[in-house]
Amino acid sequence: MEIRPASLLDGPFLLVPEPHRDERGFFTRTFDADDARRAGLDPDAFLQDSQSRSVEGVVRGMHGRVGGGEAKLVRVAHGAVLDVLVDARPGSPTFGRHETFRLDDEDLHVLYVPRGFLHGHQTLTPTADVCYRIDALHDPSEDVGVHFLDPDLAIDWPAPVTIVSDRDQAAGSWADLAARLTV
Repeated sequence: MEIRPASLLDGPFLLVPEPHRDERGFFTRTFDADDARRAGLDPDAFLQDSQSRSVEGVVRGMHGRVGGGEAKLVRVAHGAVLDVLVDARPGSPTFGRHETFRLDDEDLHVLYVPRGFLHGHQTLTPTADVCYRIDALHDPSEDVGVHFLDPDLAIDWPAPVTIVSDRDQAAGSWADLAARLTV
């Protein structure tokens, strides 16, 4: 697997597999402990695998955690999404900046999301299955969110937003979260 650092943010990177394609389709490795170690990750640290399925236009996010946080490996098993990260690590040289990544079932890239980032995505295909490998057990008391249309973040969602959860619709502002994080 090739390791490609994010271009705008400090910390995230893509793991780019080398799928074997033929007339049947393809075979690829979605996780490899040696590749994880080579990228500076502890493969044994990942405790949970999760999956979401969303329909076209759905936005999930922007979600994060305070306290210990969580790191994630994110990939798309079916369909395509625009994946968005916001650096919410006080003191980081890229604090408050965001970067987008297209994840799909053709390129099969795996996005590493370090602790301290907000994360979200928009579904670009009729359906998309997003798989997450997470290094911390979920503690709802640590959950934070920022509204997906926050003007300070100015995320350029590529398609009209069709569905958003009540929780995401009620999420607060980046300014409020940034103030809370930097106290």
